[in-house]
Amino acid sequence: MPLSPPAPEIIFYDGHCALCHRTVCFVLEHDRAGIAFRFAPLAGGAFEEKVCAAQRARMPDSMAVLRCDGSLALRSDAVVHILRRLGGAWRLAAACGSAVPGPLRDMLYDFVARIRYRLFGRRDDLCPPVPAELRSRFEL
Repeated sequence: MPLSPPAPEIIFYDGHCALCHRTVCFVLEHDRAGIAFRFAPLAGGAFEEKVCAAQRARMPDSMAVLRCDGSLALRSDAVVHILRRLGGAWRLAAACGSAVPGPLRDMLYDFVARIRYRLFGRRDDLCPPVPAELRSRFEL
């Protein structure tokens, strides 16, 4: 009997960050069937519902992935996890990223996170209306 694919995991993202917006678009493009990921903004109700207050309070200002096992992948671990789960050539990129020690990866991630609004922009109107065919992939 063939194994069924794991349930989609949730990527929580900053809905005002252009870099996060581009990341969501990238994942949508490479997970066209929608079997790997769903999406929810960090400022939304789904985040508050699915991530307990104690975890939210300890989280850095970061993208996060709520994995199937209930754990959270944060910062550079989230990026590596996303690439690995997308599969194909992205799995190789994840392997290269995993070869870099986590503290060094997180240092780079934190640097980009600190300047992301200056580099990529911050807008309150960044999240455009989600097309009907993609609405099932977003949790607000």
